[in-house]
Amino acid sequence: MKRPIAYFAGTGRGVPSTVMTNFDFAAIGIDTTDEWIVERTGIKQRHIAKTENATDLAAAASRKAMEKAGVQPGELDIIVLGTASPDRLLPSAAVDLQASLGASRAAAFDVGAACSGFIYSATVAEGLMATGNADTALIVGVEKLSAITDWTDRATCVLFGDGAGAAVLKRSKQQKGILSTFVRSDGSLGDLLCRPAGGAAKPFSSDVLAERSQYIKMNGREVFKNAVRSMSEAATRALDSAKLTGADIDLMIPHQANIRIIEATAKHANIPMAKVYVNVDRYGNTSAASVPIALDEAIERGVVGEGSTVLLVAFGAGFTWGSMVVRL
Repeated sequence: MKRPIAYFAGTGRGVPSTVMTNFDFAAIGIDTTDEWIVERTGIKQRHIAKTENATDLAAAASRKAMEKAGVQPGELDIIVLGTASPDRLLPSAAVDLQASLGASRAAAFDVGAACSGFIYSATVAEGLMATGNADTALIVGVEKLSAITDWTDRATCVLFGDGAGAAVLKRSKQQKGILSTFVRSDGSLGDLLCRPAGGAAKPFSSDVLAERSQYIKMNGREVFKNAVRSMSEAATRALDSAKLTGADIDLMIPHQANIRIIEATAKHANIPMAKVYVNVDRYGNTSAASVPIALDEAIERGVVGEGSTVLLVAFGAGFTWGSMVVRL
């Protein structure tokens, strides 16, 4: 096996202090129940940012990852950040994070791949390391989805949460690290999960605010169908590229959107649910932050450790999907 280019030297996560349970929706006038939400999604609670912004969450996760990796801000060569809910549209969320960390010598930029953002960001960082443009990278997935969620729409507001996950990539000198990656997208399906307004094509206006079209809109049935198909493909492609099978995987960490999507993906990859990390019940769908939060939790809890082989797989708006096999 060819030696991996980059390995995960440290991970971290940052989530808001406020927890919103399914029972709390009654207080904001949403006609739903805990039973209804759990049965359809597996979600019991989520973290909601009341005082924190996305940069705060990203910085908290990044500092933890850097501490575990033994890396100082000045040692970072690049910062690649995946998000669909930055604090502001200009400049990038990555440079706001860079300023917060004091990582003045890094090149920093965003990757817009929604829920696949962390895997896309890691893939981009690995590519820059392969060309010799970086030795140490910080990759981050962060979302403050509560800011772009329509809290009057029962179909979507129960799904999302806020948070951040981060990892430091260093140049690998051993047989550990990223063994394979796979990324794809299909923009022809973009309208199935999107924010129709608020961008340059349809800027904020009184009409946009009246229509509430600046918030996330989703065709749940079609998203579900495509998510299962695409995440299954991604899992297979990454495993094949690494010349591994589901039996070789110690843990699969999928995007935490819906327990039924997770179960279907695991079945396709021939990975038993006992080897699948699930925390959607406690965080909801945190989009780009989903996979790195789960990865950090799994490492912290000792579910995986040095030498473990992990399959990361995600699907998001775009549509985008991706996967990665990592030896820790």
